[in-house]
Amino acid sequence: MAELMLHGDLDHPAKLTVEDLRSWPQHRAEVTFDCATNGPQHHVFEGALLRQVVADAGPGFDAGRRKERSRFLLTVNGGDGHHTVLAWAEVDEEFADNPVLLATRLDGEDLDEAGAQLVVPSDRCGARYVSAVTHVWFGAMDRT
Repeated sequence: MAELMLHGDLDHPAKLTVEDLRSWPQHRAEVTFDCATNGPQHHVFEGALLRQVVADAGPGFDAGRRKERSRFLLTVNGGDGHHTVLAWAEVDEEFADNPVLLATRLDGEDLDEAGAQLVVPSDRCGARYVSAVTHVWFGAMDRT
C-alpha cells in the first residue's frame, strides 16, 4: 500500500496511507483543467483538506500571528516524478482558503494502491496536480 511522508517543521511528522487520509473529513472537488497534451480534463476527486492534515501534525508557527504563518511553504513530491510548491497562505482559511486536497478517490475509484493525489481545484491547468504523493514537506522561508 502506498504511503506518504509528512515531515518538516511539524510537532508530529507521520507516514500516512490513503486509508489514513480517510480518517479526516472527506471533501469533494469537481474539476476541469486544461491539459496541454490532451485538452480539457474533467474529474471528480474526494479527499482530505491538505491544511487539516498539516494542522493536525502541529505546524511550527504561532497560529495567532498571521504574518508568521504567511512565510511557510509546502512542497509536494510524487512517485510520478512531479513536484510542486504551495504557500501556506494559499490553503490557510484566513488567507486564500483554497480547498487543496490530498485525494483518496478519483472518479469514484479508491487510490489506495496508486497513492494519494494532490489536487488544486483553483488551478486552470493540471501542472500542480501530483500523483502518487510520496512526500509533503512543511517549513518556513529563511528570514534572510
